[in-house]
Amino acid sequence: MKRINLIFVFLAMMILASGNSVAPNIIKIRKVVIDAGHGGDDPGAVGKKSKEKDVALSVALKLGNYIKSNFPEVEVIFTRKTDVFVELYKRAKIANDNKADLFISIHCNSSKSPEPHGTESWVMGLHKSQANLEVAKKENASILYENDYSAQYDGFDPNSPEANIIFSLYQNAYLDQSLKFSSIVQKQFTDRAGRENRGVKQAGFLVLYKTTMPGALIEIGFISNSTEEEYLISESGQNIIASAIYRSFKEYKSQVEGGNIQPENNILPDPGASTAASNDTVKPGINAASDTSSRASAKKEVFFRVQFASSSKKKSLDLPEFTGLENVKLYFQNGLYKYTCGNFKTLKEAAGYQSIVQAKGFKDAFVVAFLNEQRITPGEALKYSGN
Repeated sequence: MKRINLIFVFLAMMILASGNSVAPNIIKIRKVVIDAGHGGDDPGAVGKKSKEKDVALSVALKLGNYIKSNFPEVEVIFTRKTDVFVELYKRAKIANDNKADLFISIHCNSSKSPEPHGTESWVMGLHKSQANLEVAKKENASILYENDYSAQYDGFDPNSPEANIIFSLYQNAYLDQSLKFSSIVQKQFTDRAGRENRGVKQAGFLVLYKTTMPGALIEIGFISNSTEEEYLISESGQNIIASAIYRSFKEYKSQVEGGNIQPENNILPDPGASTAASNDTVKPGINAASDTSSRASAKKEVFFRVQFASSSKKKSLDLPEFTGLENVKLYFQNGLYKYTCGNFKTLKEAAGYQSIVQAKGFKDAFVVAFLNEQRITPGEALKYSGN
């Protein structure tokens, strides 16, 4: 028994020292980027007494001060501290260059009707309704203030519904964490701030789509509603909103560092003694993003699939939960077995099948891309597929 214990200790030390991908990652929230929407020549939504850019900046600065005061070990980075215009892609670049652990973008909502009110939190994803698309188009219109925006955003046209389909590929790696943080924000708004909760939603926001960390765009209220506008421009209202987002950050940080956040949103229940599937598994340890040498010599054949579930344990591909799904496969990534269905040569076809999968109960299903059976990034998928 003593010998076994010594062997265990030795192996544990070797794993910790090696930095091998088999060792569990200890996640820490050490850097947060706070993004005040719009700014400078771009006012954002305009109310009777205020502009979105000013309200967003004030709340963002208050939020940053709360975090810095209570978590001195956390570095707070602002995309802007004054009334200046910062291009959307530069906001993402600031977060990426600083290797941030969380991205929080503060905005105010607006509507043609003066009636809508309340808060919403948005994460990166495919628009699930025309209303979601309209919100994203409104916020994405900021790029029209930028020079040569078409080159910076892969030819994206903020007024084209067809162009928005590309967003089903982006942020999938961080969808679960983003949804988790956003859900906490909305609960804090409801329980502690007494705000109307309009829920957590998904759409293709340019400010989120190239960030390489979990993130959310928070609409803190409707500037088009006169009562809510008064609240948004008041010192007390801004303090309450900023403190609610701060408490959300605090709770999220605690959960992440406590290991309570799963790397995927759909974790299947363990059905017990299930048979292991192996034929369709990507080999553990292969980094699809860096295995460029093998790709260079292989035929570049890209396929799009719909990822609908994941599990820490390998499951049978013929589980009852999978009934009705076509061409179910699994691959291994970041310590999880991930399940996909469908196999399409175009992103548009995959996005169409995504809706079918979601209708079957897998609400958080999303599109992923593979090159020669290895998961690749959205940028690579665009490059190799010619979509």
